[in-house]
Amino acid sequence: MNKKVKVYGVPTCPFCNRTKKFLKDKGFDFEDVDISLSQDLAKEMIKKSGQMSVPVIEIGEEIVIGFDKEKIEALLRS
Repeated sequence: MNKKVKVYGVPTCPFCNRTKKFLKDKGFDFEDVDISLSQDLAKEMIKKSGQMSVPVIEIGEEIVIGFDKEKIEALLRS
């Protein structure tokens, strides 16, 4: 089963870019949500995560704050 994955971030964020590279290297499709393009996207991310910092990774119904490789892998495998 493929879970829907969204990465909320900004282009200048090194951890966002690391997260996206990690997902690409592992062969996972994801939606890249650039919150710098829209205040509505930023508000959506904050509403889901309670965080203003990036990256915020949404995997299915789960939210991961920051580039937590182990947690991301565990959620993608489950």
